[in-house]
Amino acid sequence: MSRPARWSTRSRGPPPAPEPDRVDRILIHRLAVFARHGVLPEEEVLGQRFYLSLEARLDLREAGRRDDIAATVSYADLASLAHRIATERRFRLIEALAETIAQEALAAFPALAGLTVRIDKPGAPVPLVLDGVAVEITRTRGD
Repeated sequence: MSRPARWSTRSRGPPPAPEPDRVDRILIHRLAVFARHGVLPEEEVLGQRFYLSLEARLDLREAGRRDDIAATVSYADLASLAHRIATERRFRLIEALAETIAQEALAAFPALAGLTVRIDKPGAPVPLVLDGVAVEITRTRGD
């Protein structure tokens, strides 16, 4: 008896790429850093807290199947890269900080298909009552 068409077998090649709305993600939420980013001279002198959030898009099937860290991107390494950039360099704009993190992460981790970077600046010097400001960018390999 033959199998119905919906049960047809596939070749044993590499798995198909995930559909765009079903991409796997590694999420890093609100990594706190103290840094001196900002346009105002006081921001360079005093510094302030920033929160970095990353959403890395990549295929995690092999890592899940093999239970092997070599088949994924280490979230510790990804967080360390973002922390190092945010604390060892100074940026006037959080947009530039986010862009640098995205570009360097995509260069450092070939398995990444894309990365969303969010920088929260809760102590932004704005003369209004607000919880903070944030910038969020998304970059993909080949941008």
